[in-house]
Amino acid sequence: AGQTIRHEDFRRTLELLLNRQPTAMQVMPDVIASTQALGVRAQPAAIQESVSEILNPLAAFQNASHAVGQGNKKVFEEIGREFARFIEHCLSDPVYTPEHIASFCAALRPGDPPDGQDYLRRAFTRYYQACFEPDLKMRAELMLLANIEIGCHEQTRLQPEITAAMNAAIIDYRDFRRRLIKALFPDHGWLARLRLFLLGLIDRRRPFDRLVDLLLAESRRQARLVITEYIMTITLPGNIALRLGDDISAEFPPALRHITLPELHAFLERIDLTPDSTIGSGAEDWANLPNRLHFIADFFRCYHQSSQLFHPPFTPQQIEALHSGRLPQGRL
Repeated sequence: AGQTIRHEDFRRTLELLLNRQPTAMQVMPDVIASTQALGVRAQPAAIQESVSEILNPLAAFQNASHAVGQGNKKVFEEIGREFARFIEHCLSDPVYTPEHIASFCAALRPGDPPDGQDYLRRAFTRYYQACFEPDLKMRAELMLLANIEIGCHEQTRLQPEITAAMNAAIIDYRDFRRRLIKALFPDHGWLARLRLFLLGLIDRRRPFDRLVDLLLAESRRQARLVITEYIMTITLPGNIALRLGDDISAEFPPALRHITLPELHAFLERIDLTPDSTIGSGAEDWANLPNRLHFIADFFRCYHQSSQLFHPPFTPQQIEALHSGRLPQGRL
């Protein structure tokens, strides 16, 4: 999420991809010829630079960044706040006190997400139970179920933002064409637009139009790959990179290999088509909520007891930079 919000390497990655694509490079001489035929007096190198500049769909990356940023803000404002409240009011209890956790949950809204918080109510109740559960396997199952319930609430709430981020690469053709003409004809763009408009009225598509179609299609395709690469990849400590479209290759830890908690078993049966296997866990479409939940259930289960996930996420120097309001150096 942070990489998407910060636009890290979006433009550079897209430039590298486009420069390697025969479709984009083969049509460039034709683009130069067709634009010169429309009256562009610039040198071929200048024309190519203008086209390459417009091909970078910066607005698509900005839209993806905005959508992910809004989603993160939504999560921290709601779920983050409830975790902070739980830590402050319940985590230090010396003994299990039903009235205490009931009082905490009473502040949560009834009903299903996106508006209700019943998933959070059940999850925090299980977290509280796990704090006092002596059996390590039962504690792990309670925690896993609570984590998945939090995930279900979060992912349902984030559906609009995730869909918007995945669709950010859909670049508007008319806007793309208008910006391209403006870049190529900075002084007399209205003349070129008029000529192209009149040709359109008599249904004569110039080579320029066909080439714009090709370039835009390739730019859309590559932008979607870049956005998918960032949004659909999770990097874990130890240089572990998981592609969300691939099945998870890790194994379930011993404590969670066989599920005994009836509520967890029933929940996995509902959201995981292969509840005791990671087969089919890869999400074909990350904008599809059931696809995401299937992946998340297996992801949480496989890495539930990974000690690396308990390492501090930031170095002392990065924490110091954050406290001073600066963007930390190094990998985030």
